[in-house]
Amino acid sequence: MKVTKILVPLDGSALAEAALWRAVDIGGAEGVAYSLLRAAEAHTLPGADPVEAQVSTVREAEEYLESVAKRLRERGVRAVETHVWYGAPAGAIAEAAKVQKVDMIVMSTHGRSGLGRLILGSVAETVLRGTTTPILVVRAEGAPIETPQAARPAKEAARV
Repeated sequence: MKVTKILVPLDGSALAEAALWRAVDIGGAEGVAYSLLRAAEAHTLPGADPVEAQVSTVREAEEYLESVAKRLRERGVRAVETHVWYGAPAGAIAEAAKVQKVDMIVMSTHGRSGLGRLILGSVAETVLRGTTTPILVVRAEGAPIETPQAARPAKEAARV
């Protein structure tokens, strides 16, 4: 598989940016185009102006992505583009991968489990189920690791 364009979804966190540097490790500084994506959603209180909140959220996302693109260019990466899609992250990532015809998605996982995953969901898992584009999911340093139930020794599994 020849990789010419990599989509890297970012949410503004250092955790998400871990995937960015892994993508550059894979693609190198030349020959691969990097598409940086930020899904933006404004949450407003009842009675507040949603349009103003949406404009502000999109502007903040654009500024953030441009700062990340600048850091990439300073490291010699030539082809970097930025995109802000308004909407839920998983849907935006899957749709952007399709529309932009990327060869690969490289994204981080927060490593949530249990109640956190139930409440917040797993963007990485939802994207995986919503696209045929190959995905590299990067576990950021320090993200929790949970051993799958079937892999636990029988004695330990009986105690759970």
